[in-house]
Amino acid sequence: MQFLNFKDGQFIDFLGYKRLAAIISGILILAGVASIVAHNGLKYGIDFRGGTNVQIQFSTPPNLDQLRNFFAENGMKNVVLQTFGDLADHEILLGLPINSPLGTGENLTSELRKILEPQHPKLEIRRIETIGPKVGDELKISAVKAILIALGLVLLYITIRFQWRQGVSAIVALLHDVIVVVGMFSILDKEFSLTVVAALLTVVGYSLNDTIVVFDRIRENQGKYRKKSFEETINLSITETLSRTLITSGTTLFVVLSLFLLGGEIIHDFAFALLVGVLIGTYSSIYVASPLVVFLTKLAPPGGTVLKSS
Repeated sequence: MQFLNFKDGQFIDFLGYKRLAAIISGILILAGVASIVAHNGLKYGIDFRGGTNVQIQFSTPPNLDQLRNFFAENGMKNVVLQTFGDLADHEILLGLPINSPLGTGENLTSELRKILEPQHPKLEIRRIETIGPKVGDELKISAVKAILIALGLVLLYITIRFQWRQGVSAIVALLHDVIVVVGMFSILDKEFSLTVVAALLTVVGYSLNDTIVVFDRIRENQGKYRKKSFEETINLSITETLSRTLITSGTTLFVVLSLFLLGGEIIHDFAFALLVGVLIGTYSSIYVASPLVVFLTKLAPPGGTVLKSS
């Protein structure tokens, strides 16, 4: 990117906007948390709350809106309907809550046929998968453990490679990303499933990569520009890596946006989590992790040294 080529030592004052960035981050986090509290928690998918998934194949393309209205008229407003597989296969995935009036097993099959066959005589029920509430609770715990273990390993790695200040800053930035993505799911009333947890772990890895690139350049420039203040060194390091960050984030966003728009309902929430996560991860590597390093370094200078301020 030609417009991002700067002369040696020139930089953009990113840290000059750290207060504005803190306000933006605070608003995003508070809005997400407030939404979760207002909704009495997240809108969990069947993976977490338990229920039954039924894979159904129709002879003609099904109209999901008509099917939703049809189930609602029959006293089942909480069903989840998604297209499944190749569009030419005319398949849907029907999600039923625990204690559905349709029952389970053979009774579920017969009840579904009784309801749907008058309008869709050649339907085929291809698969029924039931998840109990106990299994759903165990999956919730496993998902939280997976995220915490990932963050713990990140803290250990960054602390070993750099310093504890960078480790803590990276963890706070990653937590920021996770909370914002989860908050967006609550605000938009989207279903939170195991697929979304997989997307969150992907976001953690992506955001961490951006942060490490900046931290690496900061360490390199501290030895190269000894007369610059710590804030100037960080601004310079972010500026020097900005072209790489924008190109990487831009190409990733194109792919994720394609998934979001063309991937179908079954992958829609996964792609949405990645879309928000890539944007927030790029933002946090510049405006969350780096300002925190400055704050912690001023709070506890390495080796008791006094840092120059710009």
